[in-house]
Amino acid sequence: MAMKIRLARGGSKKRPFYRIVAADSRMPRDGRFIEKLGTYNPLLPKDSEERVKMNMERVQYWLGEGAQPTDRIARMLEAAGLRGKTERSNPKKGQPGKKAQERAEQKAAKAAEAPAAEEATEES
Repeated sequence: MAMKIRLARGGSKKRPFYRIVAADSRMPRDGRFIEKLGTYNPLLPKDSEERVKMNMERVQYWLGEGAQPTDRIARMLEAAGLRGKTERSNPKKGQPGKKAQERAEQKAAKAAEAPAAEEATEES
């Protein structure tokens, strides 16, 4: 059985609240889980202690049993010091979109034409 430590959404519309659970990976996101390990309230400020609460002993137990944390849970575990930092790579994150690149090329072309036109008027 493939185990995951993941978030299960609760709360009302536009007011999210998550439980941190250990669940079989084949179960639905908000469906059956084996054990509740903590809570996550994204509406609280980032420096609040109530934002993320986890039972670290049980989380360590499930990690020892082979449970895989999701990306978001892995970041929470890194922040808690339970896991080492992992290298993430998103090479396209810093690049502008297609239209912005086209506008930059047009602007560069206009800038290249302007000095050439000025030189031609000065030579005359």
